Amino acid sequence: MRGALSRNPQDQEGQPMGAVAEVAGETIRLHGADNVVIALADLARGAEVAGVPVPLPQAVPRGHKIATEAIPAGHNVLRYGQIIGQATADIPVGAHVHAHNLGMAPHSDDYAIGAESHPLPPLPPREFMGYHRPDGQVGTRNYIGILTSVNCSGSVARFIAEAAERDPVLRAIPNVDGIVPIVHQTGCGMSGTDEGYQTLMRTLKGYARNANFGGTLLVGLGCEVMQVPDLVGQGRLRPDGNFRYMTIQGSGGTRATIAKALEVLREMAEVASRVERRPAPVSKLIVGLQCGGSDGYSGITANPALGHASDLLVRMGGTTILSETPEIYGAEHLLTRRALRREVGEKLLERIRWWEDYTARNGGEMDNNPSPGNKKGGLTTILEKSLGAVAKGGTAPLAGVYKFAEPIDTAGFVYMDSPGYDPCSVTGQIASGATMIVFTTGRGSVSGYKPSPCIKLATNSEMYARMAEDMDINCGDILTEGISIEAKGEEILARIIAVASGQKTLSEELGFGGAEFVPWQIGAVM
Repeated sequence: MRGALSRNPQDQEGQPMGAVAEVAGETIRLHGADNVVIALADLARGAEVAGVPVPLPQAVPRGHKIATEAIPAGHNVLRYGQIIGQATADIPVGAHVHAHNLGMAPHSDDYAIGAESHPLPPLPPREFMGYHRPDGQVGTRNYIGILTSVNCSGSVARFIAEAAERDPVLRAIPNVDGIVPIVHQTGCGMSGTDEGYQTLMRTLKGYARNANFGGTLLVGLGCEVMQVPDLVGQGRLRPDGNFRYMTIQGSGGTRATIAKALEVLREMAEVASRVERRPAPVSKLIVGLQCGGSDGYSGITANPALGHASDLLVRMGGTTILSETPEIYGAEHLLTRRALRREVGEKLLERIRWWEDYTARNGGEMDNNPSPGNKKGGLTTILEKSLGAVAKGGTAPLAGVYKFAEPIDTAGFVYMDSPGYDPCSVTGQIASGATMIVFTTGRGSVSGYKPSPCIKLATNSEMYARMAEDMDINCGDILTEGISIEAKGEEILARIIAVASGQKTLSEELGFGGAEFVPWQIGAVM
């Protein structure tokens, strides 16, 4: 195997975490200061591998860590040149380093807000073919959404969508990608004034306004806490006016609501069909950066490659959104150092403190990650996972920090607070305005997120070959074929532009996107 990695996230001094110091045989060392290497294949007991001065005392799975020197109990374990934990027992040279001998350690508090915020040089603009909206946004898709205010209207919304699929009038209307029911499990049995209510309100309004919808129908029951009139507000929920609403109770029940909704959808689809794809600069793209089912390769291949694509977009005026606060925990100093202004860095730290309080009052811990699948893939502590996850954000200055589902009103690389649960995090990004999602996975996550198309990046070639019908791009060839991170980033950018212009992703071809709307439920269910 050979590798051509030429960039990684930044270390605590703001220097690159690695041009890779050593890629040899069946191991990779990610930074010259590391005291572990990563296995690039399943290694047998007794194997002699590069970077380890003794035969392996036990077998080590692909993606897992091997000690290159003796690490006494209580001493730091370094990966990417960063502390990922402390040895919980004496670790002999050549030993497998994982959950049995590596635990959490305090992470850096040296936030140095703005110390490494360096503007990236601009690039010549590129274009995609998108749907121009009256408010200046440009969509990558042209769906009609059926938005629900409460779980109690979810089934009727699905009945409406099913009837619309059979309706010959709607089926004959061109230039509409489909009817998307947006159903969820909340909207009632909740406070009408607290943080959870405000978060749901932002989420539903954000979906109604997303540029990938050419029109939106809001369906409520009528007696719920999340009242339809409150969602609609005093003004138009959509600037193009292609918005309608109704309640099941006010419309006369299920069948009457379906019949009325079909009439409304025909009118809305006619309006939406008049908008056709036209050239737009990529500065109009808003791309959500996501990872799920991560493994030991995520921070080596797909995440830094996506980070390079993010930088390219930002250099052309586009917007990229990093999220999943529990999965940047321990690496937040890499983001605060890139903050464009002090208030941006402070807002990120406020979100970190909020999460520490939130998990404590709910009996959780910020280091309850990684998941069992992450650990099987080679990740051990949240510090290790977070350092790899932050790589998705590239090196651009951090231009803004937003709460879950807050409208993104700043171009460039930004952060949106969210849980680490992928569908919930993506839900917030789309509500904030994301018209495209790019998702890295090492274990093989499958999902889609209507109305925004989702490009899947495989971190390793083995999984890509096994799940080729679900993975759009293989980033494992960074290691197996020596493809550079820069070249892979360019490939990802080219795919983003193609998909934004109408090319379908594999998750779209498979029909994903009908079950992944997951609003963040904060507060008591009553």
